Amino acid sequence: MKPGIEAIQFHGLDALRLTGPGGAQAIIALQGAQVLSWRTPDGRERLYLSEQAVFDGSAPVRGGIPVCFPQFTALGPLPRHGFVRTRPWRVATQRSGEDYALVTLETADDDTTRALWPHPFRLELTLMLEADRIDLELCVANTGEAPLAFTGALHAYLRVVQVEDVALEGLRGCDYRDAANGDRIVRETGTEILVEAETDRAYFNAQRPLLLKAANLSTGIAQAGFPDVVVWNPWVEKCAALADLPADGWRHLLCVEAAVARAPVTVAPGEEWYGRQTLVAV
Repeated sequence: MKPGIEAIQFHGLDALRLTGPGGAQAIIALQGAQVLSWRTPDGRERLYLSEQAVFDGSAPVRGGIPVCFPQFTALGPLPRHGFVRTRPWRVATQRSGEDYALVTLETADDDTTRALWPHPFRLELTLMLEADRIDLELCVANTGEAPLAFTGALHAYLRVVQVEDVALEGLRGCDYRDAANGDRIVRETGTEILVEAETDRAYFNAQRPLLLKAANLSTGIAQAGFPDVVVWNPWVEKCAALADLPADGWRHLLCVEAAVARAPVTVAPGEEWYGRQTLVAV
């Protein structure tokens, strides 16, 4: 099967299916520019998408890789994780070659966004699919006449068989804000992070490559531009309180997010900011 891109419907959402080398596939929705699926040539799904996710536009879709902008989590006056996850995006460019398929989606401010956040902007999200990896690049352009400041993330839900059996390497020595334990600041001293309870940590200035060790779903993770890494799993009780997650959903996901979670990034008028996350099947 040759690499290519086709328009599809995914649970009623307008979407694009990218086909890469060896039959690798990715699906990205025009709602929120959200990656909803990534399958490697072995047919394994690498992202977690909740079977109880909402696809009617009334709420963000639970799973995949949502774009959080211009606010990360509830750290500010805007809706949680900002307002672009349910906005319509449009296709700006798409192309494919022998060893890749690539699409760029974009959205911009309008009366609705300016009522919440008074800044002109343009966002572009580029997804490139290769045989064993995906690259996501977010561009934030300030199209106004005053500086804008934002926080945000590429909120990747990685699929695992059992989260209790995985380990995340690469964050030793980083300070993190532990939102599951009173927002206290902690220094990571372990070589591996194990998930044994609710986990909600924002690791600051985390620039080393990461490795999610998860048997035959292991994933290498790298980022650029984004200064922070967020690691999240709701565990049993919080999962039960989320209507769009099944009761055992916590067991099959670990979010490892490229984020601006500590200090906002400021973009000067007429300037652009870029952040990238790369996921590699290993």
